[in-house]
Amino acid sequence: MSVIYILISISIIIAIGFFIAFIRAVKTGQYDDDYTPSVRMLFDDELKVENPKPKQITEEKQN
Repeated sequence: MSVIYILISISIIIAIGFFIAFIRAVKTGQYDDDYTPSVRMLFDDELKVENPKPKQITEEKQN
């Protein structure tokens, strides 16, 4: 039974260590994306092409 207490305490210490490392990485800007905004202007925007309604096509053919 004492082994369970030891394993739980070690796992909690390791979890706290990972949490501190994560907080430190976020504060130092590890997860900031500096590359995408500078390249975004190089990509072409896709134009939305709407298909004409079938009713309009038949009316144009009849006229």
